[in-house]
Amino acid sequence: MTLKISISGVRGFVPESLTPEVCLDFAKAFGSYLRKNNKQNVTVVVGTDPRASSEFIKGIVFSGLLNTGCRVIDIGICPTPTVGLMIKELKADGGIVITASHNPLPWNGLKFMRSDGIFLNEAQANKFLKIYESKDFYKGLPDQLHADHSAIAKHISKVLKVIPPRAVRRKKFRVAIDCCNGAGSIAAVKLLEKLGCKVLPLNCDLNQPFPHDPEPVARNLKDLSRLVRSGKADIGFALDSDADRLAIIDETGKAIGEELTLALAVRHVLQKNEQRPSGRNLVITNLSTTRAIDDIAEAFSGLVIRTKIGEVHVAEQLKELRGLIGGEGNGGIIYPPVGFNRDSLTGIALILQLLAVSGKSVSGLVAEVPHYFMIKEKERCNNQQQAEKFINRAKEGFPKKNLILTEGVKVMLSRGWVHVRASNTEPIIRIIAEGREKKEVQRLIKQVIKSFR
Repeated sequence: MTLKISISGVRGFVPESLTPEVCLDFAKAFGSYLRKNNKQNVTVVVGTDPRASSEFIKGIVFSGLLNTGCRVIDIGICPTPTVGLMIKELKADGGIVITASHNPLPWNGLKFMRSDGIFLNEAQANKFLKIYESKDFYKGLPDQLHADHSAIAKHISKVLKVIPPRAVRRKKFRVAIDCCNGAGSIAAVKLLEKLGCKVLPLNCDLNQPFPHDPEPVARNLKDLSRLVRSGKADIGFALDSDADRLAIIDETGKAIGEELTLALAVRHVLQKNEQRPSGRNLVITNLSTTRAIDDIAEAFSGLVIRTKIGEVHVAEQLKELRGLIGGEGNGGIIYPPVGFNRDSLTGIALILQLLAVSGKSVSGLVAEVPHYFMIKEKERCNNQQQAEKFINRAKEGFPKKNLILTEGVKVMLSRGWVHVRASNTEPIIRIIAEGREKKEVQRLIKQVIKSFR
């Protein structure tokens, strides 16, 4: 069975590959890793998504952390970005999120955060994984295990402090929301209520994950689309299982595409900050995110910087360069005034504020975004060697073209681009292409896939 270990943490099937022994050793390794940086009084925050296996894994993680002498704070079921926020709030040394994010059942996993609430970067992850592989774990006397039930309330309070709710409250929006019975089910509904919205909840029951595939893409959001149309909602929102990704349904019931979540948020934040010196209007995103971000930034005197794939790369650049906003084209918005994690709650507040101050509908706002066609495909990949072979074949298929080799290969063409890389979270090769013409994008995808055969 597959056990996927990468910069994004570890994911596997429970209990076939993500076994109790694997979970225990990863917890011991993380406690030992933090001990090397801070010999005493190490505190670790732990949060989970609502998968049935998460509670089982949590007890094992507690045991591993306590065995390495860590103090553990259990904040229960909550969004992944809430864990990042609480690490900073509690001045903890790190955090573990028990989740497989958008992966369906029976997947589960562990994500690891450092003291600033950001995930481990590559150098840090390599040091941590060496401890895991060597089994050279720190042995200490068990510290204390505490529960903190304030995490979601603090997260919502931070969002509302940074993004003033007055304009949204005046509009009294009707909002349909599908949380896939995931970690954002309570938090998202409470936030919308505090924003003065009439909430039409769908799949917001923590006790029954997951009624559909938790990835918030159009094919999984048909029930939400129907609810928006039948309930005559102004907008629909969909979250993935750990609530770090946000998708949007317009007032007609159409899924606008996860790439446009970030595009709309970037437009709103840049427009609010248009009077700032242009050199400070930085937007950070990754190599595979839509070209529309660059067009929007150019219109508002902004500058886009692109990183490798992975939330940590975007977050670190945002922090180092003091960027205004960033994120990834999978519906992940990172807004530094709230925190350095992809955060659906922040995204909800920003998008509703944009709707309120613009006076436009979702479809009206989307119509103003430069239009591109994007196609995302994937090919099964059994190991790293095969991944490298596929990427090299893709590279050879575009001789004398402008190639970006930051991660995998991204081919820049006059009317579009195609990016081929190994996934950080699944045993697959991801192929993403974008351009002005749908036929050209389809041709690019076919050309890459044909090179693999």
